[in-house]
Amino acid sequence: MTQAAYTAPFRTLNDIVTFEKEQEASWLTAGTLYQAFCNTVRHYEDKTALTALPPGDPLADGASITFGQLLGKVNQTANMFLDAGLAEGETVCHLLPLSFQAFYTLLGAEAAGIVNAINPLLEPEHILGIAEAANATILVVPGEKLSEEIWQKALYVRERLPGLKALFVVGGGSECDGKTVLNFDEAMVSQPADRIVNMRERGLDDIVGYYHTGGTTGVPKLAPHTNRMQLIQMASTGFLMGMSDNDSVLAGLPLFHISGSIVTGLVPLLAGASLVIPSPLGFRDPLVIGNYWRLVEKYQITILGAVPTMLSALLNIPVGEADISSLRAGMTGGSAAPVEVLKAITDHSGVPMLEGYGMTEVTSFTTMQPRDGEPRFGSVGMRGPYVDIKAVIIDENGKIARDAKTDEIGVIVMKGTCVMPGYVQQVHNAAAFAGEGWINSGDLGRIDAEGYIWLTGRAKDLIIRSGHNIDPSLIEEALHEHPAVELAAAVGKPDSYTGEMPVAYVQLKPDMSVTQDELKDFARERIAERAANPADILFMDALPLTGVGKIFKPSLRADAIERVFTQELGSLSLSSDKATISVENHPTHGMMAVVSLSGSPDADLEKKIVDKLGAYTVSHSLEWSA
Repeated sequence: MTQAAYTAPFRTLNDIVTFEKEQEASWLTAGTLYQAFCNTVRHYEDKTALTALPPGDPLADGASITFGQLLGKVNQTANMFLDAGLAEGETVCHLLPLSFQAFYTLLGAEAAGIVNAINPLLEPEHILGIAEAANATILVVPGEKLSEEIWQKALYVRERLPGLKALFVVGGGSECDGKTVLNFDEAMVSQPADRIVNMRERGLDDIVGYYHTGGTTGVPKLAPHTNRMQLIQMASTGFLMGMSDNDSVLAGLPLFHISGSIVTGLVPLLAGASLVIPSPLGFRDPLVIGNYWRLVEKYQITILGAVPTMLSALLNIPVGEADISSLRAGMTGGSAAPVEVLKAITDHSGVPMLEGYGMTEVTSFTTMQPRDGEPRFGSVGMRGPYVDIKAVIIDENGKIARDAKTDEIGVIVMKGTCVMPGYVQQVHNAAAFAGEGWINSGDLGRIDAEGYIWLTGRAKDLIIRSGHNIDPSLIEEALHEHPAVELAAAVGKPDSYTGEMPVAYVQLKPDMSVTQDELKDFARERIAERAANPADILFMDALPLTGVGKIFKPSLRADAIERVFTQELGSLSLSSDKATISVENHPTHGMMAVVSLSGSPDADLEKKIVDKLGAYTVSHSLEWSA
């Protein structure tokens, strides 16, 4: 079977089963991701692989390299790392913005060892913790002129990482000493480009990447990716997306997240598709968003790939006279997308916006709306090839008690070649797996009779802000250090742009006082992730507790929903005697907001309410009473 099979029809589960008639082993014959890339290059050597647009002017002509040239750079980069002493089991960590060098590092480090991209927006101590956990011996960073802030973070790590063998600097100048601090491009071009010299023999189960799973206290959890995991996801995600050499993709998502490195990175590249890097900042660059539709026209982009926050922003950008007929589909994931946003962007772009689902721990997408079927907005689609997914009922020990019935809400678990063997830190693995090989997603959902998966909430406490996982304990432990705080709990409140924003509920000690602003400042000084700083701090006389004295977070989540939705109703000049919000657990939708309206049904008012609340991922219903 070849990559042409990726574009076979995908309408129902039967199409998945048909694709799976080709055994997994046929997709693993390359043995390594690097060798699979070499095979792709043989077919597309002179085709454009990467185009990087100039910073600050995304509509200007960019620089391009072919697949053959990219392989040469990857070989040189791998040789550079090996020459610097990269040994088996050691890692190349990088803090690079989107650039040619970031892709050289991604592929070169995977070929020679292990790659670990780190979110450069994290605080220095958090970056250091990730580098230590990954056994980093080589660091790749932008130079001081490109980013003084990231350069200072790199120096912090360098001073505290005694095993560091080399620091490669992209755009480096006087900071390079020619010994252990080296100019990336100068060191790379002196290496052989036709092969990787002294290449160690590597196999399917060798680790090629570490991905940090979001904010945690102490040492971050690192999910390993093996050659086997990535190769099977090249096939599975390639099929779900219908990827081919006819595709052109905007690569605007960061490489420290699987959305950027795998979904819009390695998957299209290994299928022979062309990538366009719109800016070093990617989709965080407002100039890119403002010119998105014109970029689609100029580079004949075929997939509207974006996280939900970006979709909301694109709705405010008129298509105008841009010809976007090259688009064949829209795909989103990373966090839940509001149904009304999905419908609106479908109308806005003229292509169906299909939602998928995956985790860092399972390499890439494991579900997707059928690209050739009718979109069912609100569902994350059906399982992909070579992975089993089911909803289960979990017992008090965190293990599977039984499978959930059709349309019964349970915890979503996954099993297959794409699932990681376990976190780097073994202590986390007992809670990660609900049964033999079944990884616990921590998400609640139901699966209908046709195999569509509908997420309804989360069993775990993670807050997901713009696709970024935030461990609430980061916030809680910081607040608990304040002498006036008795109890603190962090949850996500609905947000129409980011999906969720972290908020903290605080119970003060008797006879103690502190203001919201004082607590925010206190927490900000102690939280390692900027994204985790609480948007609001809400005081309660007593936090809700379970029968065994644990904080009952579902009650706090319900309160956060009520507050946000009540504020939205207030913006429509609806008083509390006209409209009230209550939150209940629905048997198929999970946590749902019920809007109780007094008076006779009013279609115009209902539309205004739906328009307001439809921007959120929380389900809602309207009820009228005389």
